[in-house]
Amino acid sequence: MAVKKGNPSPAAVPPSTTKPEHTTSTAASQPIRAGHKTPSSGPDSKAASTSKSPSSSTSKSTSASSNASVRNAQDAQQIVVGVWNNYVDKTPQRVKLLDAFMMFLLVVGVLQFVYCVIAGNYPFNAFLSGFSATVGQFVLTASLRVQTNPENKAEFENTSHERAFADYVFGSMILHFFCVNFIN
Repeated sequence: MAVKKGNPSPAAVPPSTTKPEHTTSTAASQPIRAGHKTPSSGPDSKAASTSKSPSSSTSKSTSASSNASVRNAQDAQQIVVGVWNNYVDKTPQRVKLLDAFMMFLLVVGVLQFVYCVIAGNYPFNAFLSGFSATVGQFVLTASLRVQTNPENKAEFENTSHERAFADYVFGSMILHFFCVNFIN
């Protein structure tokens, strides 16, 4: 069996001397796309770039920017639709129920704040009590959601769903006890 002296076997070449699989290239070696300018250093390139009329370049840039904004809006819409479909398909019903309650708490908190701004905050301690109850319940519900989410099972191995719910109820009772006492 003859071994070629010019090309050693891949196992015999140390990893530091092998060529990388991903090569980097310069801008000059890249293919030119339609509509893109290429950098050149000759005197002809300056004359060619100054001979274009400004109105044609302005209309091209306006149409290109409007196309880009439409494309970005479509991409954003596709992202939102993809996230929503993923949420609907893969999120358990229990987590969706907690999310709905958190949205309710968010709406109640916003309504309380808007009412305070519009109507005034005469019994300020009542506003603080109600708003802090809403925010506190939101935080406790978010904690329950994190602990009972099946995707976080590895992080909460020692905490059962029943224990997390019992902690939630106990925390809610303490929160509302303080809020009721704060009203006077």
